[in-house]
Amino acid sequence: MPWKLIGRRVDVRSTATMVQIFHEGELVKTHAALEQGKRTDKNDYPPEKIAFQMRTPIWCRGQASQVGDACRDVIEQLLEVNALYRLRAAQGVLGLRKEHGDTRLEAACRKAIAVGDPTYRTVKGILIAGTETDPEPETSDAGAAAFLHGPEGLFAATTVPTLGDIHDDQDRGDAEEATR
Repeated sequence: MPWKLIGRRVDVRSTATMVQIFHEGELVKTHAALEQGKRTDKNDYPPEKIAFQMRTPIWCRGQASQVGDACRDVIEQLLEVNALYRLRAAQGVLGLRKEHGDTRLEAACRKAIAVGDPTYRTVKGILIAGTETDPEPETSDAGAAAFLHGPEGLFAATTVPTLGDIHDDQDRGDAEEATR
């Protein structure tokens, strides 16, 4: 049924071959009857829903190319595997253009790639925090998630008491107590 008639009273006539919808006695829609399932005419959707339906992976790639290379790379990575499952995230990244503009979105995408997390959540967080133009932190760990010392550095800063040290400490404690 056309979206403009949602919430209004309509009459429906169904035959073995077709379904007709009438509003105030006037024929407004005809569908071929189906034995099972449903069929939706995209022309019956409101304009904003049609726009969303048209935002396919191809559309996303084209829009991302207009923003810049980093944005295109983020969208490509999002749509690389399970494109339809991750389509909403790609659409979300591109939707950030309205609020933040192409220049900031491109910078945020570049930063998200640099930190190794090119996702919608990361790009949005960078834009909200306004850190898309901050310089990259200098690291020598090649992107490792932790500060690693190695086995030598692990025990270098600590001394492990030996069994003899423990007994010496107890003997000193006993001697000090005896002198009191």
